[in-house]
Amino acid sequence: MHLRDLKQYLSELEENNARPWFVMNKPRYDILREEFLEVVTELIRQITLFDKQVAACNPKKAMFRINRDIRFSKNKTPYKTRFSAGITPNDLRRPSAGGGPTWYFQIDGKGILGMGAGEYLPPPARLKAIRQHVLNDATGFAKILKNKALRATYAGLLEEDKLLRPPKGFDPDHPHIEALKLKSFFVWTEVKLDINAPDKLVPQLAQAFKDALPLVLWLRGVPELETADTE
Repeated sequence: MHLRDLKQYLSELEENNARPWFVMNKPRYDILREEFLEVVTELIRQITLFDKQVAACNPKKAMFRINRDIRFSKNKTPYKTRFSAGITPNDLRRPSAGGGPTWYFQIDGKGILGMGAGEYLPPPARLKAIRQHVLNDATGFAKILKNKALRATYAGLLEEDKLLRPPKGFDPDHPHIEALKLKSFFVWTEVKLDINAPDKLVPQLAQAFKDALPLVLWLRGVPELETADTE
């Protein structure tokens, strides 16, 4: 993929986030979108080497649309200023849809490559099931937090929107209480994109995702609860 061209396009889009500019530059977008599809397709193939469940993932469905949903947002700019994709076994790209863990990455106009895996802001029933699994498999969860590869690539579980108090019904003295306060069970890292080495992009992403494999496998083992209260 022409990463330099992608970075330039997204940077210009950020400065000219309006339909007239987008329409005028649609040919550029179409070419970059097609190249991005090739990246996602190859990435799925690479992930399949250690996670066969994503083998049937449709790369076109894995890619997020460039259009923003502005119906309930104060920010009315119509376009996202990043190219992104979420890879799952069932093509549910949005972790918040309750579709299980996702392999996710994005590239923005500043040349930042973001990548991560897990479940980001899962719905209440799913979140409670994950928290209960932390209790039921405290030893297994502890091993994930101590995993050398995961710790080397990621800073730890994402603490965005973390609760200030323990969730209702959970022992405040539990050894994993800080993890139980989390609203996401997701690891994330950002690096500077090497626009001069496009061939390194897919291997770099595949290795980062492989480092997060223990978390993904643990999350896939979370049993669903028959009933779940909201926090």
